[in-house]
Amino acid sequence: MAHTIHLHDPADPRLDDFRNLSTADRRPDRPGGRGFVIAEGTVVVRRLLESAYPVRALLGVQRRIEELTAELAPVDVPAYVTPAQTMADVVGFHLNRGVLAVADRAPQPHAGALIARARTLAVLESVGDHENLGSLFRNAAALGIDGVLLGPGCADPLYRRSVRVSMGNVLRVPFARLEPWPDGLGLLREHGFRVAALTPRPGSVSLREVRELDKVALLVGSEGPGLTEEALAAADLAVRIPMADGVDSLNVATAAAVAFYELGGAR
Repeated sequence: MAHTIHLHDPADPRLDDFRNLSTADRRPDRPGGRGFVIAEGTVVVRRLLESAYPVRALLGVQRRIEELTAELAPVDVPAYVTPAQTMADVVGFHLNRGVLAVADRAPQPHAGALIARARTLAVLESVGDHENLGSLFRNAAALGIDGVLLGPGCADPLYRRSVRVSMGNVLRVPFARLEPWPDGLGLLREHGFRVAALTPRPGSVSLREVRELDKVALLVGSEGPGLTEEALAAADLAVRIPMADGVDSLNVATAAAVAFYELGGAR
């Protein structure tokens, strides 16, 4: 069972895992980053506690820690309770959500293992914005996508902002790096997948025309530039979302959500 510890000194070394979270060296995707997984708010902390990621500690105000009593019962970790101002002094900013949890990383599956047990996958190229990436994972979880494969240029799904925007769903949806790029897409074909590149360019077919394929990997590119020519050439077909005249594209997470609904809903 988690042991509750009341602290008031922001300099207490037991709080070092939570210190100065807004500074660059605390980002796990930067050289020298600590590499921790950080959850913010009771909903996301619950998902972290339910996940395979080994939780190290919690930090929160009394009310938020009490809200997690049931989830903390089987967990042998410290739960540090501090006043809101002490928590802000430690973290480096005022946290409206009132509770944080920090965990070590867990091993991710290899791409081949993830592909072997899936029917519908998202494959991302150069999705470098943490908020877009978090939204993509939230949409994937909600709409029946079995996993996410990350190509070059993608942000770290376990960065704090991605975890928060995903509402903790990056902790639930399996993901793996797909290398080399784009030749690694051949691994999908070996497992019976068709690789469908989502693009508004002329010649692409309506997404609805591929709903009945048994296994589909939806290839999605970055906000703005979209997929590279190399990725498009490596795909089996190009698909688009039919839109009204005068609008040729959507935000990448929104476009992916529409596509996930079409593909996941059919399954």
